[in-house]
Amino acid sequence: MSGLNKGLGRVEVALKWDPSPAGAPDHDLDIIAATYPAHDPYGKPAYLVHFGSRSPDGTITLNRDSRTGQGFGDDEVMVLEFDRLSPSYGRVVVGVAIQQREGHKTFGAVPHTGIRISEGRAELLTGDFAGVSDCTAATVAEFVRDDAGAWQFRAAVRGFDTDPASFAAEMGRRRAS
Repeated sequence: MSGLNKGLGRVEVALKWDPSPAGAPDHDLDIIAATYPAHDPYGKPAYLVHFGSRSPDGTITLNRDSRTGQGFGDDEVMVLEFDRLSPSYGRVVVGVAIQQREGHKTFGAVPHTGIRISEGRAELLTGDFAGVSDCTAATVAEFVRDDAGAWQFRAAVRGFDTDPASFAAEMGRRRAS
């Protein structure tokens, strides 16, 4: 890596939401990261990281996984260590999907959703899913490696109306113009 721009190092993605009312099916939201090879950044992901998994080299981990939204603070937390990620990867897309066990549930049906992406004390993105309230999944960020090898952040909030498995396959595709 050359120049003064070191790019991103350790980034945290934190997700929160309120639990469903008593007797109602649980709200279960999941953070998903898709890592793409440098030679094909819009092709098939090299691997996915989501509940119950981590990257093969340990650079992307889901440290907290909630199935209900209960508790204090963040309900799900994913850590991405870009300063350790192999040069063979050139793009990482992060999204959130709602589990659809009990019918069709959108972000608008889940109260007080929130997303925060930070590097150390610097907040890269904070917000909610109001702009994609009629969707069941959404991308929230795209991280790309520049020509000097430094990782850069791009806010990429884009909604999808699909199940988590289909979302994982579609989330990093190039947008149709």
